[in-house]
Amino acid sequence: MHPLIFLARMDFTQGNLFGYIEDLQELTIIERPVRRSLKTPEEIERLTVDEELNDIERAVYLLSSGQDIQGTSVVANLPVLMRQNPAETLRRVLPKIREVLHVAGVEMQLTAAVSFLTVLQEESVSIHTYSHAFLHIILQNLEHRDAGVSNAWLETLLAVIEVLPKETIRHEILNPLVSKAQLSQTLQSRLVSCKIMGKLANKFETHIIKREILPLVKSLCQDVEYEVRTCMCRQLEHIAQGIGTELTKTVVLPELVELARDEGSSVRLAAFETLVNLLEMFDADDRSQTILPLVKSFCEKSFKADESILVSLSFHLGKLCNGLYGIFTPEQHLRFLEFYKKLCTLGLQQENGHNDNQLQLQTLEQEKKYISVRKNCAYNFPAMIVFVDPKNFHLELYSTFFCLCHDPEVPVRYTMAMGFYEVAKLLNSGVYTIHKELVALLQDESLEVLDALVGHLPEILELMSNGGENSGSESKLLSIPDLIPALTTAEQRAAASLKWRTHEKLLQKYACLPHIISSDQIYYRFLHRMLTIVLTNNVLPVQKAAARTLCVYLRYNRKQEQRHEVIQKLIEQLGQGKSYWNRLRFLDTCEFIMELFSKSFFCKYFFLPVLELTHDPVANVRMKLCYLLPKVKSTLKIPTDKLLLQQLELCIRKLLCQEKDKDVLTLVKRTVLELDRMEITVDGFQKRFYENDLLDQEKERQELLLLEMEQLEKEKQQNDGRATNTSDKMFEKKRRDSKTSSALAKNVPLSFPGSSSSGTSTGKEGKKSKLVRSQSFSTQALHPKYSNIDKCPNRSAASGYTSSVSGMGKSSVLSFSDDSFRTRSTGNNGNTAFPSSSSLATSSRNSANSSDQKNNGNKDSHSRKMSM
Repeated sequence: MHPLIFLARMDFTQGNLFGYIEDLQELTIIERPVRRSLKTPEEIERLTVDEELNDIERAVYLLSSGQDIQGTSVVANLPVLMRQNPAETLRRVLPKIREVLHVAGVEMQLTAAVSFLTVLQEESVSIHTYSHAFLHIILQNLEHRDAGVSNAWLETLLAVIEVLPKETIRHEILNPLVSKAQLSQTLQSRLVSCKIMGKLANKFETHIIKREILPLVKSLCQDVEYEVRTCMCRQLEHIAQGIGTELTKTVVLPELVELARDEGSSVRLAAFETLVNLLEMFDADDRSQTILPLVKSFCEKSFKADESILVSLSFHLGKLCNGLYGIFTPEQHLRFLEFYKKLCTLGLQQENGHNDNQLQLQTLEQEKKYISVRKNCAYNFPAMIVFVDPKNFHLELYSTFFCLCHDPEVPVRYTMAMGFYEVAKLLNSGVYTIHKELVALLQDESLEVLDALVGHLPEILELMSNGGENSGSESKLLSIPDLIPALTTAEQRAAASLKWRTHEKLLQKYACLPHIISSDQIYYRFLHRMLTIVLTNNVLPVQKAAARTLCVYLRYNRKQEQRHEVIQKLIEQLGQGKSYWNRLRFLDTCEFIMELFSKSFFCKYFFLPVLELTHDPVANVRMKLCYLLPKVKSTLKIPTDKLLLQQLELCIRKLLCQEKDKDVLTLVKRTVLELDRMEITVDGFQKRFYENDLLDQEKERQELLLLEMEQLEKEKQQNDGRATNTSDKMFEKKRRDSKTSSALAKNVPLSFPGSSSSGTSTGKEGKKSKLVRSQSFSTQALHPKYSNIDKCPNRSAASGYTSSVSGMGKSSVLSFSDDSFRTRSTGNNGNTAFPSSSSLATSSRNSANSSDQKNNGNKDSHSRKMSM
């Protein structure tokens, strides 16, 4: 507003002027509490403590003459004092705390209860000393008028009972408990007695419990206050576990039956839940003659007059139905199943009510209760599948499953998503019947539902693709046409939201897709999307998750042209990107490449592009590269990668000579020392690096077989155009032979490079062996059971392929790229650019190939340190 207009609208008449003065007076009143809150010199003097006092003396002084906040601080510091000087603390500080607690406020009481429990847990003193010094203080404050304080001290006492000797418990707790549990005592005292009863039942022998505890239990079960009866009813479960099956049947069960007919709804609810929890302790006669009639009456009353038990009944119904399964008649079995189905749709079909406000409030309360009931039904759905038998799922429960998955309320669908994997496991070979619900939950409008489903998404998709144990994967995959669009839609919705943790989790789980769908589908629908996320997303965890999943897709891609395209984009758009943020993500991606791929693959495509970043103009990029250099050096093998090692040494020398940033230079010097201590792997197996070498050879073998599979598929496509019936029969014969050979390959002993001549086989035998290996890789290596790179064990089953790979040598592996893929080298700061990564790596890896084949088997385990 313009100031002239503001002044024009102000009225300075006498009446309005007094109004302005009153407003100013209100402002001064607002300021007064601020002035009053300042401490006067007398108050500051009273709060000041002599600095020469030690901790014990200061604690005693503050408890004696200090304010409440200072005393609370001393009580909170009690565990520290007990650790430092337990004797003086028990002698001087604890008596003062005991005096102060008589008149202390709620805050100090709660702090004292927590501190006493901490001293017990830390075992600062012996249990005998603790019971002598602390137990009486705990018992004195149990009946505090504040319920929160009383419960805090009770929790401390129950923890103390666990470690106290029996004699101390009997004299200090059990004997006074007899008087505390009488009707003449207060309600709070009797409630505390109930909870102590449940804890004492496991501490004494049966005859002591029968003589001294069970009479008190019966008395409290018949107390005049419903709160006491409810509390004692919930403790009957602990008491039954302490007294055994026989006494439970003769003493506890009659009390539960009587409490189940109590006039108080909370008492009936507690009795019902205790009966369900103790169901395993009763025999078939008790279940059929006593418990089943009670449960039937509960179910009937829950809809008619007692809706308070409806939520609890729906929560325990799965456990109840399976616990009583053996005594159900077919009619009762069907009745309980129909009761469950009715609960699953409770509240979804309501008649139009009146417009009265009170009726509307009741409807809102009922609606909340109905939502809780349907949510509990969703929680119990796996148990109900067991109840009806998975074979009968489609006839008995599929319609209910459909309704729960499409429930209008998010909590119900969230619970179904959480239990979807359990349902899929139970259905096994019939899991395909719920694929539409999986697609619906993936496309759910609530991200909470999607987040709940994603937790077990790889396992669910694997069950869906396999269709159980006895079904083939191809037919099942073709029957889920909406799966891929649902997966892409779910990722896009997660990316568009602000819940980046859900997006990160989803991207991590999508790494399972190579085991579910084809390589072409991943390439056209998911792979480029992951690259886009790495390039454009602003959340670092999301970028890293997308980068790792992208590397997994690249790892299992079956077309050489597609692999080359992705590698080129990674190097050009990330490694040579204009944004330093992209270059940092390139280094993260290279870490994942080293984790998932073989050493030869990394050295061939990514070694030199990584080294080029030593000339990066941004210090953060050079610093991150220094952290990565030890891992980069670990991918080298001598003498195959001698030229790459020289390039690495040259880059480090340049960093030492030309680096101007102090932090980067410090890190470079530290990295040089670490690199100097590293030992480079020598071609062939060494005892020291045996496990890593075996794992790397397995990765290299799988990469080679991917090439062979691609070549065989091309040959097969060419032959199919001009094939005859005879050639088709021969192909089927070879396929059957390959299955037999892959099964026998597990029993072949492990061989090392240079120890076998199988790699020299030519003609038909060589081609047949390639077909065998490629078929076995397609059936085993791509299966998550055999090809989990994160947890790839050193299996002797891979020995059948080791001899063939060793005979081919490194040059066969390097046929991975016949097109000699080249990186675009750009030299920064005027330095000369590096040569092409593929050409240099290929020449370095092929230079010593002929000598490696002859000498690998006889080399000793030795290492070469890098000389700087």
